[in-house]
Amino acid sequence: MQSAKCGSLQKAREEIDSIDSSLVKLFTRRMELATEVAKAKRESGAAVFDPARERAILSRVCDEAGGEYENSVRLLFSTLFSISRARQRGIINGESPLVKRIREVLASTPPDFPSKALVACPGIEGSYAQQAVTRIFSLPTILYFNGFDKVFDAVEKGLCPYGILPIENSAAGSVTAVYDQMDRHRFHIVKALRLKVNHVLLGVKGARLEGIREIASHPHAIAQCRAFLARHPLVKAIPESNTAVAAKELAASGRAGRAVIASRACAELYGLDIIAEEVADAAFNYTRFICIAKKPEIYPDARKFSIMLSLPHRPGTLDGIISRFSAIGVNLTKLESRPIPGMDFEFRFTFDFDASARDESVLQLLGELSSDPQIEHFTFLGAYNEM
Repeated sequence: MQSAKCGSLQKAREEIDSIDSSLVKLFTRRMELATEVAKAKRESGAAVFDPARERAILSRVCDEAGGEYENSVRLLFSTLFSISRARQRGIINGESPLVKRIREVLASTPPDFPSKALVACPGIEGSYAQQAVTRIFSLPTILYFNGFDKVFDAVEKGLCPYGILPIENSAAGSVTAVYDQMDRHRFHIVKALRLKVNHVLLGVKGARLEGIREIASHPHAIAQCRAFLARHPLVKAIPESNTAVAAKELAASGRAGRAVIASRACAELYGLDIIAEEVADAAFNYTRFICIAKKPEIYPDARKFSIMLSLPHRPGTLDGIISRFSAIGVNLTKLESRPIPGMDFEFRFTFDFDASARDESVLQLLGELSSDPQIEHFTFLGAYNEM
C-alpha cells in the first residue's frame, strides 16, 4: 500500500513538473507579446494601464476557473498584469529618473561615512539620542532641539548637515510621532543604528523606592517599563518630552517623591541616585535610530532601503506591492502604516527592506514603483547601512 502511495505521489509530481515547464514557456511568450504591445503603445501614445481590458480578462478567466479557484486565479492574473505593466513602462519610458539619480549618488558619495559633523539631536545631554549620535559619529558637534519636528527642520533648512531620530523600539513599537513628520519634510536616511537601551530608575540623593509617588519619562520609555510600573500601583506615570530632560528637571527640583526612568549616564550627569536597576520589561531592549541628511548619500556598505508610498483604497493594492518584493527575493523588514490627515481611511505606508544598493533587480523594482500611476505618492527615503 505504501509503495502504491509513493508511486502515485511521484507520478503527480512528474506531471506538475511538466506543467511548470509549459507555464514557463507560456509566461515567456506572454512577456514577448507584452513587449510588442509596449512598442505599439509607444508609437500610438496609448496609456500602459488599461483598466477596462484588465477587468474583462479577470472576469473571463475567473469564469473559466470556476468557483473553487476563482480567488486564486484572480491573484495569479493580477500579478501577471503588474509584471506586464512594469515591463511595458520600462520599454516605453526607459530607465526611470529615480534609478538614474541613485546611480549618480552611488558614484558621488565618498567611500567612508564622516567621523566629524554638526548633528541635530532631540533632547539634551544624556539622552539615548545623544548616545546614538556618539555611536554613529566619533567626533560630533551636537545641537539639541526640543522636539522631533525641530530636528527635521534643522536638517531640511541646512542648519545641520545631519540629524538623529528614534524610529522604533523593540518593546514599545514604532515612534509614530517621527513617522507622522516624515511626509512633511524633505530628507534622506543615510545611516541607522540599533542602540541597546538600559533603563534605570533615578531619584534625588537619598531617595528610596518606597517613597516614590510619581515616575516621569518619555511615553515610549514608560511603555517599555509597564511590568515594573504595574508592581507599584500607587505610583503615577508622568509623560515628559525626553528621558534626559526629565532627569535634569528632577535634579533641579529636588523632589524626593518623584523619580525618572532614564539612562545610567543621567545619574552622573545630573547628580541623581540609581534607586532601581533594569526596570524595562525586556532584557533585550533596543531602539532603532535613523540618521537623516538633506541630500542623499549612499555609501558602499548600504544594505537597507526605505521608501514611502500611498495607495488607492482598493482591495489587493497593498498585496500587489508586497508580492513584487517577494518575486525578486527581497525581505521586507518593516511595514508601517499611518493615516493621511484629511483623507478618510487613506494610509501612507513606509517599507524597510534588506537589499544591496547595486542590485539591478531592486533598482528596476524601485523604478517601476516610482513611475506606477496606481501609486498615488512615492518617496525614496534612502539606501543605507544599519549598525
